[in-house]
Amino acid sequence: MVLIDFSLLNIAKANLSFSDAILSLIPLFLFILGMVVYAIFVFKFYRFVARRDIFKLNLKKHSKSFRGFLENFFHLIFYTFEYLFLFPIFTFFWFIVLAIIIMLLSETQAVSNILLVAMALVGSVRATAYYNEDLSKDLAKMLPFALLGIFLLDISNFSYYNSWLMIRQLPDLWQTIIYYFIFIVALELILRIAYLLINPLLSSKDIPSEEAETRIFPKKIYKSKRNEEEINGR
Repeated sequence: MVLIDFSLLNIAKANLSFSDAILSLIPLFLFILGMVVYAIFVFKFYRFVARRDIFKLNLKKHSKSFRGFLENFFHLIFYTFEYLFLFPIFTFFWFIVLAIIIMLLSETQAVSNILLVAMALVGSVRATAYYNEDLSKDLAKMLPFALLGIFLLDISNFSYYNSWLMIRQLPDLWQTIIYYFIFIVALELILRIAYLLINPLLSSKDIPSEEAETRIFPKKIYKSKRNEEEINGR
């Protein structure tokens, strides 16, 4: 109890002021806010990019109004638009955002190298997503959190001005950025085709061949199965 009273006495005698407290707590608040915002971004980033199906628009449902050949044709059109146009655009958007974040946290690398690292990370995440989404999630959050740790340990060298100069160099590398966009479109195309070809073969070991085939053309109905259901219904 004596020690507690002595500590309280020292605190009472200290020259504490509200203005000094504000000056000390504002940097702490900004650090907490920045880390929370960054952690939320990384959380959204790896959960978004690391999924094999980034978002489920289910555009193929619009093909149900057609029948036969037209149904399969429009199903293919919507499927191609969703996976080979929208998916790469959203993936490329995250690539640009990730590259800018790396520029803010790492000022010792050339902009071209930063773009290379960012695209390599996004491409690797997309590739592993078709193998195992858990592996893809671990890979997607590895580099961003590692950069945060490096930034916190070496924060004295941080400069908003240098980071802004690096960001301003992005328009000068527009050709490289276009090449990377073409690459991510081609990568998504190859991965999706490989998935469509390999997945039914692997799934056919555990499910009937009719169901495995309907994963590519989901509205295909076998007459024998339909007749059997009609007989059982009677």
